[in-house]
Amino acid sequence: MNIQIFGTKKCFDTKKAIRYFKERNIKAQFIDLKEKGLSKGEYTKVKQAVGGLNAMLNPKCKDQDTLARIQYAVDDERDANVLANQQVLKTPIVRNGAKATVGYVPEVWKTWE
Repeated sequence: MNIQIFGTKKCFDTKKAIRYFKERNIKAQFIDLKEKGLSKGEYTKVKQAVGGLNAMLNPKCKDQDTLARIQYAVDDERDANVLANQQVLKTPIVRNGAKATVGYVPEVWKTWE
């Protein structure tokens, strides 16, 4: 398993996800979205795995103006806007190869073991 956890250091669910894999002795790589963020390829694979962009957006994010701009943008512009403003994404984003989840979902991660 090659687990990647995308999130922020202050996010409670991200901390729980990191702890979940650590407790099971599963090596996981943490990527801070504030420092690095998702690449275009990673973003595309996660979007396909979770069923589209709407599943990835956080309706409770602090930057509501950017979120609204993304939700009402033309499809071509949406992905570019999300990549430029990753603070609107729900965290943690956990990747295992082609599989991915958004949020804290240990019941799905159990099936990966």
